[in-house]
Amino acid sequence: MDRRHPAPPFGANRRPAPGRSRWLAPLALLGALLPAPAALASPWSPGLGLQPSAEPSAPEDPETTAQPAPGEAPRATEKVCNDGQDDDGDLVFDCGDADCKKDPACQPDGKQEYDDARCSDWVDNDGDGYVDCDDFDCGETDICKGSWDLSGVPPSNAGSTSLTLGNNSTRSGTHDGSSAGLEAGQTPDDLIGVGGDADGERNNYLCSDGIDNDGDGNVDCNDLGCRLDTAVTVCQGEGDIRFSVVARLEQSAVIRNDSEAQRNDGKFERFDTQFSSIQMRVLGQMPFIQNSFFLLSMRAERTPRMTFALFQVPLGKKGHYLNVNSGGGTLSLELIRSVHKRLLADPAYYVYNAFEQGNGAAVEVGGPMDKKGKFLYRTFLAGGSGRFNGNIGGRFFPDDNRNYTWTVGGQAWMNLIGYYSRWDSPFLYTPAPTTLALAVGAKYDQRSQERYPAANIQAIFRWRRLIVTAESYAKRELNFKNWQIAYNAQVGVLPIKKRLMLAADAGQYFTTDFENPPTELGYDLRRQLREFQYRAAAHVYLWRNVFFATLIWRDRRVEPNEAQGQEGIQVLQDLRLLLTYRW
Repeated sequence: MDRRHPAPPFGANRRPAPGRSRWLAPLALLGALLPAPAALASPWSPGLGLQPSAEPSAPEDPETTAQPAPGEAPRATEKVCNDGQDDDGDLVFDCGDADCKKDPACQPDGKQEYDDARCSDWVDNDGDGYVDCDDFDCGETDICKGSWDLSGVPPSNAGSTSLTLGNNSTRSGTHDGSSAGLEAGQTPDDLIGVGGDADGERNNYLCSDGIDNDGDGNVDCNDLGCRLDTAVTVCQGEGDIRFSVVARLEQSAVIRNDSEAQRNDGKFERFDTQFSSIQMRVLGQMPFIQNSFFLLSMRAERTPRMTFALFQVPLGKKGHYLNVNSGGGTLSLELIRSVHKRLLADPAYYVYNAFEQGNGAAVEVGGPMDKKGKFLYRTFLAGGSGRFNGNIGGRFFPDDNRNYTWTVGGQAWMNLIGYYSRWDSPFLYTPAPTTLALAVGAKYDQRSQERYPAANIQAIFRWRRLIVTAESYAKRELNFKNWQIAYNAQVGVLPIKKRLMLAADAGQYFTTDFENPPTELGYDLRRQLREFQYRAAAHVYLWRNVFFATLIWRDRRVEPNEAQGQEGIQVLQDLRLLLTYRW
């Protein structure tokens, strides 16, 4: 187009195209008769060059003219008060809507508020004056932890009492597909091991490794055991690092103490009252390392001392791990088990004195051997001279022998029925699912005066209100040529759920004579005395399984230590009353 002669506007002296002139007159007449649309009421539309008609609009047809609006429609209301739907479109649903104030589904039932559903139903379920997240009972639920769960899906079973966990919404308003009802008189502890829960994750180690250890589809804090077991602290709502305390007050009455009586002309201390244990632990996830775990444990009842440390990181994404710990490379867990997880209050030391002598530090690698995590392995290498004497990194030599000590070994853990972890507590508070686990391990130990291979076997059977455990250690001393064997068997029964547990154990340490006796008995060799012991205990739960009283009887019989001038079998009999509290 020539810009020096722009085209005239439409209708301005333009010659119509051939064949179109005969249509222009009828179109012009039609345009004059039709009323102009309201949208064309402007005086002139650019580019069209047409003026709208100035004639008044045609009279309205009463048949087509809109009639006055009828009276206001009835107000919509919430029809169903427990379906998770906003029926009346007022942005408030179910019991949060004033329409549901008197609905039976929105009335308190007197039961505890403990899960996502009951802590988000706008009902004061337990009638304590606090609704949902204002109730302290709801502090550990996902829905009351803040805005990290952005799914924003309201629970569709708000009127029910099902427990929902996790943050992946699935069917029926639950998050992970598992739900379990809380019946009258039950507490959250009753839900562990029922429904879809396999009851294989109930300790801080397994609840922080990022793995579904028991194969029930729930990982770590999404698992019922991790969420509801009072022994698990890593799944509480306050931050990534936890502080834990175990305190034990003891009143003892000694009936017979031959070793002390022989040293003090027949006299021995008969009564004592003391804090026999104050254990303080810091544990949680190591900063910046997902699925890691650390634990620092100290004892403070006599003098503050750090007794155990562990730092663990994942290897890959299939449950394998690497940790560094101060346990010294052990096959048994009893010596480093927390105070509140010992069914008979104290370890059966005769099982471990000759076999678990400790090192300065250990490196351990472990993980599952199958996809379901039923079979696990652990291998360790440990070393370090001297004894830590209750303090990590400390050095104490009971005699002049300062030979370097080291240990290497491995262990296989087999869950034959159900799941049971080596870190689990043997205490029963509610009936538990059936489990049968077996552990077999071996190690080579180079001590300051001894060197020996050793084997350990452990078995755990748990069925409803019964738990039975057994452990045996055996070694062959290579320098002085003798055999040493120890065993311990424990049984626990829960006759009254949530109130009373009974327990007992018995065991023995036996050693053959040295075929090649040493010229001098070092400290470790002097402790190797034949021994038999049995104990019986009654545990009364005073507040859940967190605060409990224990009455325990002990009868211990040890062969005389001739180096100390002892004569005859040394008998120790005592009765102790313990009050244990942990948090």
